[in-house]
Amino acid sequence: MVTYKYKALSKDGIEVEGVIKAHDKNDAVFKLKNEYGIIVDIKEVVSLDLFTKKEGRGKVKDKDIALMCQQFSILLTAGLPIARTVELVGVRSENKALKQILTSVAEDVTEGYNLASSFQLRADNLPVNFIETIRAGEESGSLEIAFGRLAGFFEKKANISGKVKSALTYPILVIIVAIIVIAVIMGYAVPVFTKVFMDMDIELPLPTRILIAMSDFFKVATIPIICIIVALILAYGFLKKKESWAIKFDKIKLKLPVLGKINIMNAASQFANTFSTMLAAGIPAVRALGITAKSLPNAYVADEILKSVGIVEQGYSIGNALRQVKEMPELLVEMTAVGEDSGSMEHTLEVIGHYYDTEVEYVTSRAVKLIEPVIIIVLAVLVAFILLSVYLPMFSMYGSIE
Repeated sequence: MVTYKYKALSKDGIEVEGVIKAHDKNDAVFKLKNEYGIIVDIKEVVSLDLFTKKEGRGKVKDKDIALMCQQFSILLTAGLPIARTVELVGVRSENKALKQILTSVAEDVTEGYNLASSFQLRADNLPVNFIETIRAGEESGSLEIAFGRLAGFFEKKANISGKVKSALTYPILVIIVAIIVIAVIMGYAVPVFTKVFMDMDIELPLPTRILIAMSDFFKVATIPIICIIVALILAYGFLKKKESWAIKFDKIKLKLPVLGKINIMNAASQFANTFSTMLAAGIPAVRALGITAKSLPNAYVADEILKSVGIVEQGYSIGNALRQVKEMPELLVEMTAVGEDSGSMEHTLEVIGHYYDTEVEYVTSRAVKLIEPVIIIVLAVLVAFILLSVYLPMFSMYGSIE
């Protein structure tokens, strides 16, 4: 890949500067023409060791991005130069990955490179809507406002995600503890009782024979089962990186009972909030729709919405295009269409985004309330079965003695 520095005119006639990576000059021109109306100048950057590797490959949480954006907004509003602002935010960042990224971006900006392009080339772990909102802020000359909107967006996203994770923590911990306890009972306690029972000259009841058979099975099959589970997890992780498989897996997630509804509500919330933020940043609706699709957590929904971008480009309204995406809630689609017709799509999406944020919390808490009694009942049945299997031979033995 070769790095090119360019000057172009946006569709609104605003001059834009930046850098882009491409296979050759023709490839770079092709990419730029898809985004901008006129290319004023483009030249290869001969010595750009800065961009030979990505920086900060560690995980960057939404909370960290929100804090970073808030700091950017405050410092830029105070009138600090952009290079100095990036440097100060980098020094204050507690996230190691962000610190590395910002340190390098500060050097790039000092040398005259575009902030959004530098972020894009420096990091693989920053969301596309973050970079594109910054780009829009640079183009419109309102970078501090763009960072302010991003701070609110990622803060809201982090809060919703945190509430969902908190709700799911308890049932997940209960299931893990239950599996460990049952594994210990089956692996250590049952074999001890089995030896005692075998020494008895009595016919073992059916529940006891089933428990012993299960214990014998797990003694032989535990390691192969663990190996199969690990192999499946690794295969899933490998295939999930391939776009076609990611789309298939995420389509299945939408069909799951209970969890499928949570996934749909979450995708709707992300769509409304991201699309609203993109429009507020001044990004044209079609481009904002494409960026929103790429930032969604579900690959299948993202792919379907990306297809709708092509429909919009053919002259159809966004509302009509979204009606082709069957997985999107009807309320979201209709409200988007109403906002588009009334010229207030940004505000409408913000309102509907808040609604789906609440729905995600409600559906998740409701699912947890349904799951908890099921877990308790299953554990109670298992414990009762184990106790019954252990005590029945003893009762038979006492009966034979009398």
